[in-house]
Amino acid sequence: MASIAVKELRKTYKGAAEATLKGLTFAFPEGKIGGLLGPNGAGKTTTISILCGLVQADGGDVMIHSLPQNAAHREQIKKIIGIVPQQIALYPQLSAVENLTYFGNLYGLKGKALYEKIMHYLEVFGLEKSAHKEIHKYSGGMKRRANIIAAILHEPDLLILDEPTAGVDVQSRSMILQFLRSYNEQGASILYTSHLLEEAQSLCDEVAIMDEGRMILQGQPESLIDELPECRNLEDVFLHYTGHALRD
Repeated sequence: MASIAVKELRKTYKGAAEATLKGLTFAFPEGKIGGLLGPNGAGKTTTISILCGLVQADGGDVMIHSLPQNAAHREQIKKIIGIVPQQIALYPQLSAVENLTYFGNLYGLKGKALYEKIMHYLEVFGLEKSAHKEIHKYSGGMKRRANIIAAILHEPDLLILDEPTAGVDVQSRSMILQFLRSYNEQGASILYTSHLLEEAQSLCDEVAIMDEGRMILQGQPESLIDELPECRNLEDVFLHYTGHALRD
């Protein structure tokens, strides 16, 4: 079964001269780590937003664990997925514990059980000593780690992350990737976007490369590399299909 299946997804923003998504189609199997890759402006964040129900597509179909992503199934899907947006989705004047308590409450988690879960994950991510510090006093890497905790308190079957390691230090990046591997080994499916192709090559079971709102190719990183004799790594494959021109 597919954790995510997208078919002929289309989206044009009001006032835009060109469509952002132009019949995008891809799927990732359940229980795997999938990477959605593409240059700036490819449509990755729009795709993630549609998958999560935050943006309405103009056409096409989205299935999350065999459930259509629509109003009728929104509450069911909400329980299935955890969302880690590219922007830090935490209240800066609240502490980590206060933020995480708020997000836990949104999923119906309360009381001692929630507090113990919060403290457990703060320890997992090396934030236990800063549990009661206001988020605006956190470093960039600390904010990224707390951002992930907010998405996993309800233990979702599918974790969707948009650039989760953007702008973090090496130690935070290593910890985040280690956690994602561990969470996947527990049976969860993971979809993430990244500009770090070396990271995607080592982390993902399968990658899908999109450009200009369309799917270019999809497969296991090593298989995609082997198909092109001149390519030594996923970055070479990426540049082969998307070109070397700068994207602003």
